[in-house]
Amino acid sequence: MTAPEPRFARIAAMIGDPTRARMLAALMGGQYLAAGELAASAGVTAQTASTHIAKLVDADLVVARSQGRHRYFRLADEDIAHALEALSFVAERSVNADKWNQGPYKPLKAARTCYSHLAGELAVSLYDGLLARGTLLPCDGHFVLSDPGRDELAALGLTLPAITSPLAARRFARPCLDWSERRDHLAGGLAVALLDKGMAQGWLRRVEGSRALMLMPSGAAALAPWIDR
Repeated sequence: MTAPEPRFARIAAMIGDPTRARMLAALMGGQYLAAGELAASAGVTAQTASTHIAKLVDADLVVARSQGRHRYFRLADEDIAHALEALSFVAERSVNADKWNQGPYKPLKAARTCYSHLAGELAVSLYDGLLARGTLLPCDGHFVLSDPGRDELAALGLTLPAITSPLAARRFARPCLDWSERRDHLAGGLAVALLDKGMAQGWLRRVEGSRALMLMPSGAAALAPWIDR
């Protein structure tokens, strides 16, 4: 008897199409994008983009949001982003490391969004600093805030996500493998709060048309206790 088709086969087919892959890569920035923006990112016509977007929505990889007469699209959730990051990590294993110091890859290596949290060299440095300073403490595969760490982050004006269950505690702060650095950066509710705060305060600024982020002088000063070691 033939074994049933693996459940991930349909999703793999969705992601494997080059046009849809480019669209999903564009959405890894964590923002809502209009259909026209996704068409431009994939290099296809609006009509072609509409067909591919409908397939991504139907596969629950992308969600739509209506604003007046316009519709905007975003990755369905963080699990989708993590799956795409994992595939990126596998795809980059045989790539020459020098690539990351050239052209458009260099700013992505320095700092970028990984859906809703920070990735790249800056994120890895911040992750290492949070652990080295004792702001975060290891706890059964995830991390918890130390008492001094809670005070440090409160001094930054950070609004921490509520922890209402054991599952929420595990999702508060956890490691996420960075595909350019081959080391962990921080994911989870705390990482989302840090990126949101950084963007709201102007500590980080988006590079137009890219997932890349620039660390501003105010951000370097605010994060200095963790990234300057």
